[in-house]
Amino acid sequence: MPTVPPASKAAGRTAADVPALLERGRTLAMPVLRAAIGRLAPPMDTVAAYHFGWIDAQGRPADGDGGKAVRPALAVLSAEVTGAAPEVGVPGAVAVELVHNFSLLHDDLMDGDEQRRHRDTVWKVHGPAQAILVGDALFALANEVLLELGTAEAGRAARRLTTATRALIDGQAQDISYEHRDRVGVEECLEMEGNKTGALLACASSVGAVLGGADPHTADTLEKYGYHLGLAFQAVDDLLGIWGDPAATGKQTWSDLRQRKKSLPVVAALAADGPASEQLAEILAADAGSSDFAHFSEEEFAARAALIEQAGGREWTAQEARRQHTIAIEALDAVDMPDRVREQFTALADFVVVRKR
Repeated sequence: MPTVPPASKAAGRTAADVPALLERGRTLAMPVLRAAIGRLAPPMDTVAAYHFGWIDAQGRPADGDGGKAVRPALAVLSAEVTGAAPEVGVPGAVAVELVHNFSLLHDDLMDGDEQRRHRDTVWKVHGPAQAILVGDALFALANEVLLELGTAEAGRAARRLTTATRALIDGQAQDISYEHRDRVGVEECLEMEGNKTGALLACASSVGAVLGGADPHTADTLEKYGYHLGLAFQAVDDLLGIWGDPAATGKQTWSDLRQRKKSLPVVAALAADGPASEQLAEILAADAGSSDFAHFSEEEFAARAALIEQAGGREWTAQEARRQHTIAIEALDAVDMPDRVREQFTALADFVVVRKR
């Protein structure tokens, strides 16, 4: 079953071909992305190629899982809002994908994650120094890919990307700081997730339109769609981080609980009244002072997940994902665009809230 069942309106909607949309974004962006990675000095080019799944740890060609490709799909689709060809959005798609992967390289190291997309993370294979350097290089490449277009539109796109990247970094800093706090408010958590995930999806949803010459109102409204889509996306990620199937997510069981993350289900459960919430608070406070936390059994993590669910954290997060999804869809009403493009934006939003990985 999907992590977040769709609202009845979404369930009855005739969906565009989402796999085709994702594949189009991936296919258009891939040659430019590979060319950008080819500019990196050795061994960073090889390390980056491993991260993207193009080669294995021994340097042999591989056909790895390169991710969902939602951001490239949004970037090339947004170009069509202005009447431009989807190819106009490709530099934006590549730039956003480079920034996204810069954040993944650093996040995996900071979080101690050893698995991503069903294989060892870069820092585990190539060491922490290479994970940091390659991440930095991807961020620099993102701006280079946009600015080398040499147009006023590219300059505006680069400013939006830089602003989104700064927000993303703010969100990661908040996320780390929350791990060491006993309590985090729901609004604080939403602000953090809006920075960490919403900002870059907002940029992805507008960058192609900016490159196509969109006016500020159109670009800002598409960013609103993407920002709230990002909050829905992250809410689903938070559900998967606790209850996701490792075979689908490529991460450990109870992944976010192992890292003591103050994700939305945890924060919502702690904010609720009742015995399950109180018991959860006591256990998590004891966990914070435990030197043996890393060696907890599966049963101990399962017990914490059960308390989160009993306190209402799981259902609250699912409802929040649906609420943010609705806000995103309604934002599209303020932009004049071809019906086909609107349907595709809507279909991508529906996909985000019913995915399993």
